Amino acid sequence: MGRLAFFLFMIPLMLWGADPQVPAMNFNLTAPETPAEVVSSLNVLLVLTVLFLAPSLVLVMTTFTRFVIVFGFLRQALGTQQVPPTQLLVMLALILTVFVMEPVATKAYDEGIKPYSEEKITYDEAFEKTTEPFKNFMVRNTREKDLALFLRIRHMQNPQSIKEVPLTIVIPAFMISELKTAFEIGFLLFLPFLVIDMVVASILMSMGMMMLPPVMISMPFKILVFVMVDGWNLLIGNLIASVK
Repeated sequence: MGRLAFFLFMIPLMLWGADPQVPAMNFNLTAPETPAEVVSSLNVLLVLTVLFLAPSLVLVMTTFTRFVIVFGFLRQALGTQQVPPTQLLVMLALILTVFVMEPVATKAYDEGIKPYSEEKITYDEAFEKTTEPFKNFMVRNTREKDLALFLRIRHMQNPQSIKEVPLTIVIPAFMISELKTAFEIGFLLFLPFLVIDMVVASILMSMGMMMLPPVMISMPFKILVFVMVDGWNLLIGNLIASVK
C-alpha cells in the first residue's frame, strides 16, 4: 500500500508534459459485483487520498523546506515585519523548488513513468526507476550522520550502497539535514544585519537618544545595503548553488 501511494504521488508530480488520460469513474451507489470493480473503486479512493497528501509529500522530498526557512530568516534579519508577505515568500520558494527539481522529475518520468505507461516495464521496475532519481537527490543533500541516526534507531546494519537504504530512512534524514542547512544559511544572513543594528544602537546611545528605538533607524539602512549589493540575486544564486 505504501509503495502504491508513493508511486501514484509521482504521477501528478512528473506528468506535466504528458497527455493525461482520465479514467472512467463509476459513482453508482450499488455494491460492486466483480473483483475488478472492487479494485477500481479502491484505486480511485487511493488516488484521491494521495492527491490530498501530495503537498505534504512535496515538502519533505524537495528543497522547499530549505528555501522557505531561509526566506523567513531574511525577513527577520531585515526587520521588515510582514514585507515581503508570507504568501509571496512561499510562492517564491515553490517556484525555485520546481526549478531545482525539474531535472530530477524529468529523469524519473523518462526512466520510470513513461516506459511503464507504454507497458515496456513492470510495476516493480517502474517504481524503482521512478524513485531512484529522487532518492539519489535526497542522499546527496543528506549528511551521513543523519542517515546513521535513523539506521541506528531502526537497528539496521550499515548499507553497502544507496539502493539498500529504504525511503523510510532517507526521507526523515533528508528533512533534518535540510533544517540544519537552512539554519546555517540563516545565521550567515543575520551577521551583516546584526552588525548594522549594533552600530546604529551604539551611535544612538552615544548621542543620548536612548528613547528612540534603534530598529526604526537601522531598518532603512539594512534595506539600503541589501538593495545595493543586489541581495536577492546573491541569495537566490547561492541558495541554488548550495543544492548538490
